[in-house]
Amino acid sequence: MTHKHGFEAVDRSLKDVMRVVDARNTTLPFGGKVVVFGGDFRQTLSVVSKGSRVDVVHVSLCSSYLWSSSGSEDTNVDEIRKFSEWILKIGDGLVGDPNDGDAEVDIEFPNDLLIQHVTDPIASLVDITYPDLQNRLWDPNYLQERAILAPTHEIVENVNDYVLSLIHE
Repeated sequence: MTHKHGFEAVDRSLKDVMRVVDARNTTLPFGGKVVVFGGDFRQTLSVVSKGSRVDVVHVSLCSSYLWSSSGSEDTNVDEIRKFSEWILKIGDGLVGDPNDGDAEVDIEFPNDLLIQHVTDPIASLVDITYPDLQNRLWDPNYLQERAILAPTHEIVENVNDYVLSLIHE
């Protein structure tokens, strides 16, 4: 629901702050910082007082100069397109069993999105995301280029506890 100017102001601020570290950061979105947006862009749009449909679309993040820099390299375009279509199908209720809104629905995830056949999924996730962590722990670029996103604070704590246990060994 945030007006695109809010995101653009954050972008300009981070570019300004991060240019002190490296002048090239002024050419990178958000000054080279990773920014993750969440939500369903199809559900909640910005409110434009007495605005037309075009006015509402014009103030959305999708109409910002930032939107064109949110993609990735051409080699992943087909993979991203397939993933996006799958996510949209979930949002449209076309994946899984019919749902009346009250019941939980089982959704089968594609195998390439799963960490399979492991006894400790957190250890596997950390090992996949941070290979050779012990030897690269003090490399800031190594840590800045990776992140594990989690849906709850409890899972974040579990991941953090596991990583800390590796560091203290």
